[in-house]
Amino acid sequence: MAEMKTAAYICSGCGIGERVSTAQMAKIAQKEGKMALVREHACLCDESGVQTIKDDIEKEAVTHIVLAACSRRVKTEAFNFPTVAMARANIREGVIWSQPEDAEHAETTQEMADDYVRMGCAEVKKMKVPEGNPNRASNKRILVVGGGVSGMTSALEMAEAGYDTVLVEKSGALGGWAAELVKRVPSQQPYADPADTGVAELAAKVAAHPRIALHLNSTIAQTDGAPGRFSVSIAQESGATVTEEVGALIQATGFTPYDMMKLPELGAGKSPNVVDQLGLEKLVKAANGGAVKRPSDGGEVKRVVFIQCAGQRDESQETEGRHLPYCSGHCCATSIKQAMYFKDANPDIDTMVMYTDLRVPGTGEDFYRSGQQKGVTFTKGKTSSVEAAGNACKVSFKDLILNEDVAIEADLVVLATGMVANSGMNIDIPEEEVEKMEVKPISILNLNYRQGKDMPQLKSGFTDSHFICFPYETRRTGIYAAGPVRRPMDMTQAIEDATGAAMKAIQAVENASLGRAAHPRSGDLSYPIVRLEGCTQCKRCTVECPFGAIDEDEKRFPVFNESRCRRCGTCMGACPVRVISFENYSVDTVGMQIKSVDMPDEFSEKPRILILACENDAYPALDMAGLQRKAYSAFVRAIPVRCLGSVNTIWITDALNGGWDGVMMMGCKKGDDYQCHFVKGSEMASYRMSKVDDTLKQMGLETERVATYEVAITDIERVPQLINDYAEKIKEIGMSPMKGFA
Repeated sequence: MAEMKTAAYICSGCGIGERVSTAQMAKIAQKEGKMALVREHACLCDESGVQTIKDDIEKEAVTHIVLAACSRRVKTEAFNFPTVAMARANIREGVIWSQPEDAEHAETTQEMADDYVRMGCAEVKKMKVPEGNPNRASNKRILVVGGGVSGMTSALEMAEAGYDTVLVEKSGALGGWAAELVKRVPSQQPYADPADTGVAELAAKVAAHPRIALHLNSTIAQTDGAPGRFSVSIAQESGATVTEEVGALIQATGFTPYDMMKLPELGAGKSPNVVDQLGLEKLVKAANGGAVKRPSDGGEVKRVVFIQCAGQRDESQETEGRHLPYCSGHCCATSIKQAMYFKDANPDIDTMVMYTDLRVPGTGEDFYRSGQQKGVTFTKGKTSSVEAAGNACKVSFKDLILNEDVAIEADLVVLATGMVANSGMNIDIPEEEVEKMEVKPISILNLNYRQGKDMPQLKSGFTDSHFICFPYETRRTGIYAAGPVRRPMDMTQAIEDATGAAMKAIQAVENASLGRAAHPRSGDLSYPIVRLEGCTQCKRCTVECPFGAIDEDEKRFPVFNESRCRRCGTCMGACPVRVISFENYSVDTVGMQIKSVDMPDEFSEKPRILILACENDAYPALDMAGLQRKAYSAFVRAIPVRCLGSVNTIWITDALNGGWDGVMMMGCKKGDDYQCHFVKGSEMASYRMSKVDDTLKQMGLETERVATYEVAITDIERVPQLINDYAEKIKEIGMSPMKGFA
């Protein structure tokens, strides 16, 4: 290993040199930071600046560099030096753009800049250049579970991109529910009429593609492994089991229509003339181009009533939320399409779509207008009951426009019952609760993970994914979700969703072959390293890992599966003996930054407030606040962390013991509608920090000296205000009494 040689580069561009003394920062880097080489440059990111750094790396054997310039979130292509360890001191966004440009603030602005240089020098000395995952796996085949539109689209897109694909379908034919449809809602202009589904053509392409291996009448018996080296056992109808080695998986297992028999108040089970939307598709298909007959007696259908939101959007106390709480998205457009089946065949048939809110966003509005022009009636009403009346049905409802109770007769009633995801077993439901269920969930992926056989689910049963930033990613690295198993959607959305999941699966196998992390730190070559000789076998890292990346060996020591790891550092934050680290991010890289700042004495009236900011939301919000020149207190020093879940409590105690007056932790929203890029990081941090109060009291410090905030990337106005309010709180509390002992 080459001997460490450090260098610091101080940029005076973008107005930095006009606001702070770069000469002073250079002196601090040399004297206090003990950098072997220090250079100032007028514009580090231009060709000459980048070449200067490259020359020093090549000719001066520099191994560790500090760039005192702009935020580490920008100029990443210019400052791309993969052979050296690099720290970025954020002087532009973090100092000169966040501080008022006047003589009164010149001193504190310079102090901020100086401290960030100190912090960068301290950090880089504890960093190593990541060498990448040593357990690389190069299998680039991808397995898709589910042969509906979503699954077929994913498989075909990947095969067309040159990747061998395995498609597993539990039935004997491809197509899924879409194969049951007569027509689909149009996806192209003029959005006026129901369109051909295209399912048969898609299935034929998939079946004939040389890169797609098909397993029909098959299910997944077991899934083992990690990105680049999954081993999937496939149980066939014959009883035989075959094993496929793949690099990634896509779960596209679709949905099951909500059971309309749970809606007796809407006539389900009381009359054969009450069907759900898929039931109507079967009636139309059975008619084979002729008139749809009344199921009860084969009579003529003169009036059809479509009841929207049947068993959906249910949050009423009367039903105790026993139905679906969400909107399934496609149902309004589907009812318009089905009403057109009748109108196109016979304009005299009376078709009524009864809704509380008609939801046809975007181009669906054109389809809705076309339905109106064809004579489909749209009634804003709330159905109270559907009763059998001979070979007809009596539909009683409240007309929400006229505010009166109405009853009409219909030959056919169609219930828009919505989608229930085929997600598999929910790991968050205790076994005793599963035993009480009328219909027991069946595992789909049969994962060999200590956390459970299937992927975690959201509260409504859809496969968990980060719906804002990473819609296809699940909590199982290398396994993706696409289509209605992820959220309710129509066919157009499912095709788009499947294509997105295909691209993410391709990214996963390529990253795995290079020893790099998957999302959201895609390309990161670091991985967790543990000193087993110091491990106390407490299992906190194993239990708290959100991604099932840590198991245990026969001696109960943690075993890290680097390919499953997302590099969030939650294990590092969990470890009470601090034996888990990454080459470029560790307890020491942050800890030394905390200890490196110049700490004013207790009489200076210059408090020091540490901000530990999530690199995914809070730190970008700070940067953008600077970009918009939103001023905040000069007494803060911000350190980006991979996730609040990576925050080890030793950082808090070290800061407080070192004389810091307060600690602000800024992370993502937690809970059911979490925004944490690493799912559980913010939640784990909140849990750990809930126990800090006792430590503060033992130290004789006020509990307000440590505060945690949920911050979104859009909180550009709010973040400066949070900082300023907290600085006022610290001023009110007073300087830390620990300064005299630091």
